[in-house]
Amino acid sequence: MIPLIFAVVLPAADPVPAGGWVPLFNGRDLDGWVQRGGQAKYAAEDGCIVGRAVPNTPNSFLCTTKIYRDFILDLDFKIDADLNSGVQVRSEFVEEGQSVESAGKTIKGRKPGGTVYGYQVEIDPDVKRGRLWTGGIYDEARRAWLKDLKDNEPARKAFKPGEWNHLRIECRGPLIRTSLNGVPAAELRDTATMNGFIGLQVHGVGKKTEPLEVRFRDLKLKLLR
Repeated sequence: MIPLIFAVVLPAADPVPAGGWVPLFNGRDLDGWVQRGGQAKYAAEDGCIVGRAVPNTPNSFLCTTKIYRDFILDLDFKIDADLNSGVQVRSEFVEEGQSVESAGKTIKGRKPGGTVYGYQVEIDPDVKRGRLWTGGIYDEARRAWLKDLKDNEPARKAFKPGEWNHLRIECRGPLIRTSLNGVPAAELRDTATMNGFIGLQVHGVGKKTEPLEVRFRDLKLKLLR
């Protein structure tokens, strides 16, 4: 039996011809984006989207106001070593106190401000722990890891700590494929969610008070349909 999926209804994306690259960020302000979840601070600075961690707040997400289905997303990011981040694709949101049945699992908006859930392409800069699963695919607030990088040493080594890194994410039908700095990272076939918004995560940091940030630049999208 195929499970029914109920989700928050989002506005449809404006029609954009398939085949060409379009910017996802205008370089000046956060027009076209909305924050969901926690209270991390987002700003447009120096042609980048900057996300800064705030103590004692859940995971935060800056999300597109449009939804997307099949696309290739290119972006660069640079992140502090003690922070964690990720890029949501085909993701959804449930308001605080509501619940949604998705892929057979009930997701409750149990976090202050509600809960973002869906596919996340991990940004993992933790050199101390040595995991470095940047480019792996995680299912935020739903099924956890779907495709990690424990068996992909080339992709783990492709991450450049403290520098700008290039991430490519392809969503095409049931296929989600990622690469980091040109090195194939993860590939997954899954149909739990076939469209949704794109989001930029600042992970919760608990009680940490040191300034931690992640920067994103050159975000561009190529629609495939």
